[in-house]
Amino acid sequence: MARPAEVRQPAAPMSNRQAARQVRILHAASDLGAREGLARVQMHDVAKEAGVAIGTLYRYFPSKPYLFLSVLEWHIDQFLGGRDAGCPAADGTDPAAEVAETLIELSGKLLASPLLASAVALSSFTEYASVVPTRFDIVERALGQRLLRLLGGRCDKETARSRVRLLVYSWWGLFVAMLTEEITTEQAEADLHLAARLIAAP
Repeated sequence: MARPAEVRQPAAPMSNRQAARQVRILHAASDLGAREGLARVQMHDVAKEAGVAIGTLYRYFPSKPYLFLSVLEWHIDQFLGGRDAGCPAADGTDPAAEVAETLIELSGKLLASPLLASAVALSSFTEYASVVPTRFDIVERALGQRLLRLLGGRCDKETARSRVRLLVYSWWGLFVAMLTEEITTEQAEADLHLAARLIAAP
């Protein structure tokens, strides 16, 4: 019996030049995804748009779904970089409301490009083992770290991490529901506020 092909680990950029090349690829994939949608974007098109060899593209992004999941992370990083990345919510502010508003604004940012939003969502539904060569804890990603800061020291470390996971999973489910128009934006926002209040409660 033939053995399934082993999923190749993506390379990490080792220099500023390589990092800039990786960003060009993410930018190109983002632009193409916003114009064409996932099905019509080919890896050769992304390489051409980014001005890199196809081998270079696959070196950093071993598959199209992996590429578009990376595009999602890149957009989240950009969104969070444009906000105050400071410390926990200041005294007198409501951490649950801050969490909900962050997730609502992020949803609006992503949904502003419906075809790209569909591309990243569809990529996330592809068989996980064949898409993501290196698994990761969502709490360690930029969004998870931001939510941890907003929650502050309201509970022990492991409980805080569990709450962040629940918040991200709740947000993602509501994001997909908005994308597919199963619920209205208004209902999703209300649900996010409720989820944040229930999950982030002391």
